[in-house]
Amino acid sequence: MRIVLLALAALSGGVLLKTSDQLVHTKGADVTGTLPPQTSLTPTPRSSFTPTTRKGYWNADVVGDFVLPKTKTLTFDAAGRNLYGNENWEKIFKRGFSSVSQARMFWGTEIADSKTPPGWKSRLSFDRRAFTVTRAALQGPPHNVQWALNGNLAGQTYFRPPANDPNSQQNIYAFAKALGNNCILYGDCPASGPKIGVSKLFLDFENDGVDVPNRQEQANMYTYLMKAIKDVADPRTEIGSLTPVAHNGFGYSRAADYESGGEWLFSMPAQHTATSRQRGMPDAIVGKSYSDYIDFNMPGTYHVFPDYDYTASHRGDYDRHWLAGLLSEQEYNIRLSNKKRIAWHWLFNTQGPFNRSERASNPAPPAVAEGMGVFFWFTGAYGAILWDDYNELKPDQPTPADPNLQGLGSDRNYACYEHYIHGLWRLFKHHGDLFNGRETYLNQQTECSFDGGKTWYQYNANQLKTRGLPFARAVINGDQILVAATMPFAKPDQRTSLMVRYIQNGYQFYTTVNLKADEIFLGRATMGK
Repeated sequence: MRIVLLALAALSGGVLLKTSDQLVHTKGADVTGTLPPQTSLTPTPRSSFTPTTRKGYWNADVVGDFVLPKTKTLTFDAAGRNLYGNENWEKIFKRGFSSVSQARMFWGTEIADSKTPPGWKSRLSFDRRAFTVTRAALQGPPHNVQWALNGNLAGQTYFRPPANDPNSQQNIYAFAKALGNNCILYGDCPASGPKIGVSKLFLDFENDGVDVPNRQEQANMYTYLMKAIKDVADPRTEIGSLTPVAHNGFGYSRAADYESGGEWLFSMPAQHTATSRQRGMPDAIVGKSYSDYIDFNMPGTYHVFPDYDYTASHRGDYDRHWLAGLLSEQEYNIRLSNKKRIAWHWLFNTQGPFNRSERASNPAPPAVAEGMGVFFWFTGAYGAILWDDYNELKPDQPTPADPNLQGLGSDRNYACYEHYIHGLWRLFKHHGDLFNGRETYLNQQTECSFDGGKTWYQYNANQLKTRGLPFARAVINGDQILVAATMPFAKPDQRTSLMVRYIQNGYQFYTTVNLKADEIFLGRATMGK
């Protein structure tokens, strides 16, 4: 079970991203502030469905078939693929997912088992395979490398053993080499020898925090780890890790994070230490860093219950806010790294030191789950992993007698999955053509007015949060504009409006968005010049 540590220490204050705080007159607006004609957005259809009330079950058919654009990736590493079994094994690939994690695959048809005949090959194509490697794979036998649990042990860990070492498996090189045998599970290793046989390999070690004197050894170890894995991976395999990332705000969306530097471990170059050569560190990685070898950066955060609490305050700089947290993690990292971004998504709260966050028992509210399936992709991210700490589901089971087990597995209500794929369906079924690699993501440069067009602002997620404003983000592709908007945590009878404009590249586009409660609005228009 993954437990995400939350950063509670205060950061120093800083200057917010530059905003436009005065009336902005542009071509098409006269000196009195009269607005040009507005263009209405065509609202994206919604699927009409009744969320499931069954425990241990979610209905994949709340929407019809659709696929993810080829420019994006979404891995299923969540609960309940077994609900659709071998007879509907392609179901998730028709619900927006492009790959499935090895832990969620079916033995004997997708990964080899004891009954696999000679010449067998997996029915999953290479691009549909993914693999999440946890620290247990390195910490346990045969490698028994305790650095996987405690990063401060980097200086005592072998990169590669000396010749004839009796402990030949207790090192990073042997671990990486063993990963190269992964293709055997799919029956299609290349003729040149075993290579990692999945399109995406995700590391989940969470051992990045170390004492300052051990930082160089830790940077050396992470750099070598990623280099060693790349050496045994298929050329098509992309790799990344939960940690480190360029910057991790842990979901707090604080103002100071927007001017913070990158995390030291992400880009610290490897350098020899007093013992590194004896432990097998190669000269080839000197001057290189972890970020040089990864294919994607993994900024993202899990929610804690306050992110779901509609009765709590969400306007303070340190207050939790589901959408500000989701967007800000991407906004920080866009500035700090040009690597592609893949985030972990979890539709239940992670465990943390907050009210009702002791156990992962709270599902994301409908608008939060749907919003994750929409707003995340407006950041220009490459992909996501839908993750859960539970795997197979058994519907309609009795509530466990042990209170410590209640609401943690098949005892949960999984309607949040239905809302999530509904968000994906709304976005990619109807607007997948816009995500063809030629689109522009405005992010915090999305220009909005909250007073009927008198003043216009480009606000980042923290600024929208602390001002209590509705959120809007836009994607541009040629003369097409796609807008997502919501008023997070709004009451059922609350009505909110805002304006969005795009006045670049010869376009003069203005529109008004009217929001009901906390709905996730999605709309598209053709812009005129």
